[in-house]
Amino acid sequence: MDVVILENAEAVARVAADHIEQVLGASAHPVLGLATGSSPLGLYGELARRHRDFGLSFAGADVFMLDEYVGLGADHEQSYHHFIHENLVSQVDLDPARVHLPDGLATDLAAECASFDASIRDAGGVDCQLLGIGSNGHIAFNEPGSSLASRTRPVWLTPSTIRDNARFFSSRSEVPVRALSQGLGTIMEARRVLLIATGAKKADAVAQMVEGPVSARCPASVLQLHPHTVAVVDEDAAAKLELSDFYRYSRRMQLQDGAPAWS
Repeated sequence: MDVVILENAEAVARVAADHIEQVLGASAHPVLGLATGSSPLGLYGELARRHRDFGLSFAGADVFMLDEYVGLGADHEQSYHHFIHENLVSQVDLDPARVHLPDGLATDLAAECASFDASIRDAGGVDCQLLGIGSNGHIAFNEPGSSLASRTRPVWLTPSTIRDNARFFSSRSEVPVRALSQGLGTIMEARRVLLIATGAKKADAVAQMVEGPVSARCPASVLQLHPHTVAVVDEDAAAKLELSDFYRYSRRMQLQDGAPAWS
């Protein structure tokens, strides 16, 4: 895993956007895996700016989202379908018909999840999967205790995740307690993984992900086993990394050598 430590959230958004731009330019029909929540908002704003100011195009891309709440329809303002359309699709030239999410209103949730995994395979797999990380180490909605080989499936959300999500709803009673989520095994099949994290609240999770044991206690730690993962974090999120000096040195040498970030 490459770890890139930057000064602030704005720098994280810019460098993460560089990675996404590289993927978009490498193929006529790139397949992106995208995330929701607060972590990628700065990145999506930067991508929209590059589309507006420099013509960065998403026209040939397919997008597969990580998750969706059970019980929320696509038109609900807190659904992840609404989130991605509001924060990215409406700002760039991405075809809404090519943005894929599991259906949180499906009558057969297990069948919906199996169909979603099949649709990723039919698209040729994900070229680059964007991730955030929860304060308890979850990625997508793979909470602590999730199987490291798990597939897209219905999941129950932990009390800590429900608390974290409550800020997006008018009352805690409205926060969904279930979701459909890509599994860790599904995520690990992406050819590249780009994880972003900012803020001191993510420091413990980032340290466990990067330097802790590979364990279901910190689901994100499975990324240590992925051959092409870049974690882009700000100083606050990197505060508890014991090997931060090495990551900074490695980054300097990489830039000096002119090597692409994904090498």
